[in-house]
Amino acid sequence: MLSRVLSVFNAGFIRQDAIPTERLESADTFSRNNSLSLLRSGWISGMEKGPMQSNIRKMYLVRMLSWTHFFAAVLVPFYTAWGGLRFAQILFLQAWFMFCVFLLEIPTGTVADFLGRKISMTIGSCVGVLGALIYASYPHYGVFLLAEAVFAVSFTLFSGADEALVYDTLKELGRTRESKKTYSRLESFKLAGIILGAASGSVIAKFLGLRAPMLLTAVPMGLCGLIAATLREPESFRRAKARPYRKILSEGVEYFFRNRVLMVLALDMVVVATFSYLILWFYQPLLASVGIDIVWFGMVHSMMCLAQIAVIANFLWLERLLGRKRRLLLLGAVVPGVLFILLGLVRSTVLVVAAIVLCAGFGLSREPLFTSYMNKYIPSDKRATVLSTTSMLRTLAICLANPVAGFLADWSVPATLVVVGCSILAFSMFSRIREEHLID
Repeated sequence: MLSRVLSVFNAGFIRQDAIPTERLESADTFSRNNSLSLLRSGWISGMEKGPMQSNIRKMYLVRMLSWTHFFAAVLVPFYTAWGGLRFAQILFLQAWFMFCVFLLEIPTGTVADFLGRKISMTIGSCVGVLGALIYASYPHYGVFLLAEAVFAVSFTLFSGADEALVYDTLKELGRTRESKKTYSRLESFKLAGIILGAASGSVIAKFLGLRAPMLLTAVPMGLCGLIAATLREPESFRRAKARPYRKILSEGVEYFFRNRVLMVLALDMVVVATFSYLILWFYQPLLASVGIDIVWFGMVHSMMCLAQIAVIANFLWLERLLGRKRRLLLLGAVVPGVLFILLGLVRSTVLVVAAIVLCAGFGLSREPLFTSYMNKYIPSDKRATVLSTTSMLRTLAICLANPVAGFLADWSVPATLVVVGCSILAFSMFSRIREEHLID
């Protein structure tokens, strides 16, 4: 079957960007490295596959610990009461962080493809510990700016590296068809870390003060680094590793922008995610507008995370119910689009809370699906760089959308929500994703 596909490709009837890279790489892999073929067929699995099996379980823990941020539940009081900042300064810190992430996404993704994904995440954890310690060291705006830049380095050292290592591990184990399920679980562990951090952070702040949650965030980040240091790099990465940094960077970025299918998938993911991300900024004023006390905001935030976990856990069931993979992606766009419009029109407490939770559940849970589909078109030696390029585009889109949405919200929050909802629905109608692009 493979020889038939390759012969058609060589004859020019099939575009290279429409064929999953693992199919194109497999014949070359056998001829250049017969030992890897033996590994996949089971001849030396006893020696090599054992450590690789544990990679996935360890990555679940790494993802959860890297998102266990004790400060998340008390961040605004931390800034205002302990740091003495005005709200405008807080928003500028967020913009500064996003700008740093935008600048660092591709260079740090290339670091993962150059030095190794394991090394990138281990360094990222150490840098995250440093960021938490800097933040909690002294209440001064300049210190906070420095800490945000350090956190941006940590964040981008993880971005792309974790997903690339997971996929190449599955590839080496011959389990790439499980990638959708694995990425879904990875995202669920991330959300579990967010819930754990938010729930614990408020208790820590109550008994130890507002500075303590930020300081203690160094603990899960340190544990994350220890686990990341025990990961094993897949054979496919070790073979392709010895290449100059600049060559990896340029080839990875060029590959992304030349691959039509990757561009189509990335565009759909980025646009819908950018609009859906706005629910994180609007849900608190929406709750306040229907008379819900601030003490319940954390509970609603946890419900939003749990809704995402529920949707992610039922991806396969939803696909079978809908009959096509593309319809599930469409559902993840249409539902938040309709709910944004509903939030702009209703003032019922029950409807507002339900719409917020479902909007987050469907709108913010699409990324694992796209990550699984996109990885089918990315070669191992470019994987982290290409994924970081996608993440950079998402960061840029959020940086552009947030101030526009803020300007519109100063005019009218309900009208802004309707505009956002209509924009999502309009984009989903013209999505260029085809069913044949979505390969398990």
